[in-house]
Amino acid sequence: MGAEAHSDGASEPQRSSRRFQLTRDTARPEGGGRAASGDHPAPARQWPLLTVMGGVAVGLLIVAFDAFRVGTILIGLSLLAGAALRWALPSVGMLAVRSRFTDLATYGGLGFAIVMLALMAQPKPWVHIPFLDDLVHFTVR
Repeated sequence: MGAEAHSDGASEPQRSSRRFQLTRDTARPEGGGRAASGDHPAPARQWPLLTVMGGVAVGLLIVAFDAFRVGTILIGLSLLAGAALRWALPSVGMLAVRSRFTDLATYGGLGFAIVMLALMAQPKPWVHIPFLDDLVHFTVR
């Protein structure tokens, strides 16, 4: 016999748990559509992502040539540009990973943190924040 449904005349309401549900499909993130129409070649459709990745690649190349601070600042600025693109453009292609707010917070927060850490890196930091000196003095020294 095959898989037969059990029926005794009365149908039982199915209990659904909000906690354990199988995901059958994932919605595209807001703004996750193509940045250019489908008749353009693939790089043109994903230009926002390629712009951010290109900036990060140039920054890593600069770091490899022993200009740590400048390369790292370029990496952080590329992430901040990604946040600006995500905020300003209605469709950014694969640059959209989650919701617009989550992408803005992630790209912007990481970009800002990387730029600030690069500016405060030793030796001879370009930015000096006395509060952090006091914090390090009481925790490390």
